[in-house]
Amino acid sequence: MEKTKKTKINWFKVVGILVCVFFVILLADHFRSARQREVLKKIITRLEADSRIAQVFVTEVSSDPATNRALTTIKFLEYDSQGRALKPRYFTFAGNIIQFQSLVVRFEDFYIERGDAVRGKSVYLFLKVFFLNGPKTQVYDITPVYQVPEGYQLLGLKARSSKIEQEFWEKFWGYALKPEEAKKVGIKSAQIEAPGTKFVPGTLYTIKIEHDGGMRIDAEPLPDILKGEKVPF
Repeated sequence: MEKTKKTKINWFKVVGILVCVFFVILLADHFRSARQREVLKKIITRLEADSRIAQVFVTEVSSDPATNRALTTIKFLEYDSQGRALKPRYFTFAGNIIQFQSLVVRFEDFYIERGDAVRGKSVYLFLKVFFLNGPKTQVYDITPVYQVPEGYQLLGLKARSSKIEQEFWEKFWGYALKPEEAKKVGIKSAQIEAPGTKFVPGTLYTIKIEHDGGMRIDAEPLPDILKGEKVPF
């Protein structure tokens, strides 16, 4: 009798352990799904802006002693989808007719993970800045493809949530850059434009990617009070 009782107790322990393990697995899956939904919700919020803006001005014009050509250095300050300034970047070109390339992707049924969808949103990106000069053309990347665009990146994510964000954008780039794949998921258009202008000192240039995919560059003189001054920040 004692032996039989001991066997039953061990069996119940085994069943209890299995139940606990199964419960933990279900709980972990629940939190994984909840985490995905939370990260995707934050990404969608970042896609609600109807334009992207950057500002540019010439910081220096110098001469290249090797070619005797003028070198133009510009400061490029982009604002994220929430209107916050990103880290400024500087580019130097052997000329001042400079062009900016943008990408606007509109989609209605961009599905990821378990059927979660982003509906009626668009993505606005500054891709490149370049100076056309035949074989000496200069091109700089602003937004590297297959990476999370800086202006849409979520800050302070833990490792697993960051992986979800990375997977979203990897799939986005895969669809946006391949027309045949884009059609499968309902992307309406992936429009690229590359307007340019002559960049000269003393002028503030505002570059705007419009909600309809158009891109424009507006120019206005710097305020007189700033001319000739080095303003500390």
